[in-house]
Amino acid sequence: MPATRAPAATYPVGDGPPEPVRPDPPASPPRLPGWPLLLMFGLVPLWWLLGGFYLGWSLFGAVLFAMLVVRGRVPLPPGTGLWLLFLALVVLSAIRLPSLVSLAPFALRLGFYLTALVVGVYVYTRVREGTDPARVLVPLCVFWLGLVALGWLGVLAPRLALTTPVELLLPAGLADHEYLRDLVHVATTEYRSRSVDPAYRPTAPFPYTNNYGSVYAMTLPCAVAFTMLRRRGVLRWAVLVSLPLSLAPAFLTLNRVMFASLGVGLAVLGVRAALRGNVRVGLSVLGVLCAALLTNLFIPVTRLIGDRVAGSDTNADRFGLYAEVLRRIGDSPWLGYGAPVSADTVSAQEPIGTQGQLWMVLFSHGVPALVCFLAWFVVATVICARATGAAGQWLAVVPVICLAQLPFYGMASPAVSVACFAVAVPMALVAREATLRRDDSPAIAEAVPG
Repeated sequence: MPATRAPAATYPVGDGPPEPVRPDPPASPPRLPGWPLLLMFGLVPLWWLLGGFYLGWSLFGAVLFAMLVVRGRVPLPPGTGLWLLFLALVVLSAIRLPSLVSLAPFALRLGFYLTALVVGVYVYTRVREGTDPARVLVPLCVFWLGLVALGWLGVLAPRLALTTPVELLLPAGLADHEYLRDLVHVATTEYRSRSVDPAYRPTAPFPYTNNYGSVYAMTLPCAVAFTMLRRRGVLRWAVLVSLPLSLAPAFLTLNRVMFASLGVGLAVLGVRAALRGNVRVGLSVLGVLCAALLTNLFIPVTRLIGDRVAGSDTNADRFGLYAEVLRRIGDSPWLGYGAPVSADTVSAQEPIGTQGQLWMVLFSHGVPALVCFLAWFVVATVICARATGAAGQWLAVVPVICLAQLPFYGMASPAVSVACFAVAVPMALVAREATLRRDDSPAIAEAVPG
């Protein structure tokens, strides 16, 4: 049987075979809005007055998480795995809690750590996908202005204290807990009521002055970076004016670690600027140092700190607590004790496992949790150091400042969200710069003759 051949396909003159139908590219996910962060950070003075700054913080984190889930396709910042492992170890350490009463503060601290991760992912996603970094920093700059305003409230009304609505609504069992009571009862300063000449140290919107000093040191680089990114506008001028005004309440906190951590951050920033030949960054560092020296002429902070240390046992109490942590952690190195505990083995009134985030994580959650927590900040420091712009270099010293504070200041509070917010911006900027270099490399290769 002769072989048959299929008839050749014929097309109208001038037409070829139809082009294959290509599927439409997937639609880009919607941009994340900035108003949840502005509501969360920008209205902190209001949340403080209501007594819900600490207790309501994780609710804002839940809103951010819901928006991330609804949006989908979220890029995760570097080091997210370390933070997730840290969170898993924190949850496991709950089996070591001494009583059900300690479950409430444990859940509160866990909420702070979870919220910090969500804030970091949210901010990283916004910057990573092209949102103007200055626009992303607006909530943190409004928070900075509130921090300065409340600091001045402590200077002008140092004995002001208020019973808040949340404090009145708190159940009796929780209201009797000293730590929770400190969080919902607002005061503008921390001072010794029995002292003849007390030193009024600004605290608002935080319950302790060390929290104020810690967050001040974290947000100062963010405020400077914003003024470099935004060349005009009311908010830029408000931040510029607030920078010198912020020094008075900051100095009056008498926080030695605040000064030391800022000094370390500015030193690292100055060295990086000198190595890269960035005159703008170098001049901005000199400007901050000159403003601090001028403020020291009016507020003799060195003498005030000396008088305070001479009249208290702060150093002895701290070192006693640190030694007790090291002594006890040998009995429970893997999961710690779940939370700080009070004991009569030290002269300090504070529980064992406080007076520093490093010691809190070590004592409460164990050695592996501390390794993960520290590793995240080290990774963040290394990655942020690659930022090239002037604003990015200022933001890149925030994890350096945090590392300097960890042995002395606690971060199990909204402070850890502030840190993750500030760190996420330079991380995303570094990722954006790397993506641009990869996209430009094929074009460069084609332009170079082989």
